[in-house]
Amino acid sequence: MASSAVEIPDKSFFKIGEVCRLTDTQPYVLRFWESEFPTLAPQKARSGQRLYRRADIEVVLRIKHLLYEESYTIAGARKQLEHADSGPPRRAAAARTAGRKGTAKKRGGSVVSAPAEDKRLARVRAELRELLDLLDSKRPARR
Repeated sequence: MASSAVEIPDKSFFKIGEVCRLTDTQPYVLRFWESEFPTLAPQKARSGQRLYRRADIEVVLRIKHLLYEESYTIAGARKQLEHADSGPPRRAAAARTAGRKGTAKKRGGSVVSAPAEDKRLARVRAELRELLDLLDSKRPARR
């Protein structure tokens, strides 16, 4: 998993910029994930600045892994995090591609395997869903 590859410094608290550098994410993504994943709840300083603990960074890395590497949807990743203590995570991406032959598709002159292309598409779809959800949450209510 991705969290083993990241060296988290031995500190009590991390600011959002530090978390972004460590996890290779953007601040708006972290704030969105906080709204979608109850397990990601950084403390806030009196000034309102988010203060992440080591456990929060590990949750961010787990969310990122589930969304971008395992191709889970936001809802699916949320369920995986909620059920993390009840056993090993299910491999949805592996289950979807099980039984498929590793056929290759030609795209732009390069050969891309079907599962790799499916993974990319799933990642793009997940990001688009996140953006649509974010835009919907910012849209004023109609009268």
